Amino acid sequence: MKKAIFDHKAIPAGIKYCFLLLLLSVSVKSFGQTRGKVQVVAPPLFDTLLAKRATLNSGKGSSGTGYTSSYGYRVQIYSGSNRTAAFNAQARCNRELPEMRTYISYREPNFKVLAGDFRTRIEAERMKQQLLALFPTIFIIPGKINPPKTVVTND
Repeated sequence: MKKAIFDHKAIPAGIKYCFLLLLLSVSVKSFGQTRGKVQVVAPPLFDTLLAKRATLNSGKGSSGTGYTSSYGYRVQIYSGSNRTAAFNAQARCNRELPEMRTYISYREPNFKVLAGDFRTRIEAERMKQQLLALFPTIFIIPGKINPPKTVVTND
């Protein structure tokens, strides 16, 4: 008759699995959440400021500006280190197209003259083709723009 061999690896493996099962059940229980109630405490002035901001953004405020900015495109008509040339380029653009806004920015050592506030790249491309005869080096620059003013009619 063979001697019974004690399987000494079975008991520690069983203990490991029992411990793992116990650990999982405890962690599931601890992550269970109950629904709570949120109470917002705000001063009465907060509601007033929210209402005022809504009227300003809609353009019906006391000043009637409704000024916001968004992302779009501008046409760069000049870039260089000469300040006089930058202002001359801006003046020439204002003479040719007086209804278009122009902007001068300075980032050391260069001045940049940007023209227009275009919402789409297609609009900027059309203006680029129009200005190409006046300014030989023109680029379209994406960035923040001032949206054009909308005309409200009572028709």
